[in-house]
Amino acid sequence: MTPPPDAGAERVFEINGVSLGLPEGLANASIIDKLADGSYEADEARAVDRCVRPGLRVLELGAGLGYVGTLAALKSEPENILSVEANPELLPVIRANHARNGVEEVSLMHGAVVGHAEEGATARFHIAGGFTGSRLGARGGRQVEVPLIGFHELIRAQRPHVVLMDVEGAEAGYFDRAWKCPLRFCVMEIHPKQYDAAVIKKIVDRMSAMDMTYDPVTSRGKILGFRKVWSEGV
Repeated sequence: MTPPPDAGAERVFEINGVSLGLPEGLANASIIDKLADGSYEADEARAVDRCVRPGLRVLELGAGLGYVGTLAALKSEPENILSVEANPELLPVIRANHARNGVEEVSLMHGAVVGHAEEGATARFHIAGGFTGSRLGARGGRQVEVPLIGFHELIRAQRPHVVLMDVEGAEAGYFDRAWKCPLRFCVMEIHPKQYDAAVIKKIVDRMSAMDMTYDPVTSRGKILGFRKVWSEGV
């Protein structure tokens, strides 16, 4: 069982003008190397640069260290950003990094986002070593109980123009019906090891039904981006 990180010591990294504090023991060597060379969440950062503009509301699912949410807040306004993170150990790190970069007004919500959740529902959440790869449904390792958040209720409340998600396979449950929001861009990391091609087709078909099309600028590898198809004259 991996012990929780030591909150008493941290390293600080600078990426794209964002300062990120990392508590000792929280991340594995691979993440630390990417933080050091500036490649940490590079595709997600590129997506923020492409998609986020002043005044746009952003929903971020899977906040990590708070890097992408900070970038989005600096491009729009902090009060327009809602970040959701399931791993409770990351919450104080995210808040500290938001404050470190002057975007403490970003809304941060704790919970695992699923397609549908009853009020007060919880589930066991697996915390992976190095924090990336933590997810619902995995067996073994360190497990914590986390609140469940219904995706469509979250969409209706935030009404985002931009949705950014990295939720380790949970995205498969978000595409059962149309999203009630003024969506312009959606960028997600897909997880084909956790579901088959039929689920990816369902994601693409749902996006198409919502007048969203493949965005080659934000897509790369497992990062799949979509943008709104605007009607003529809009």
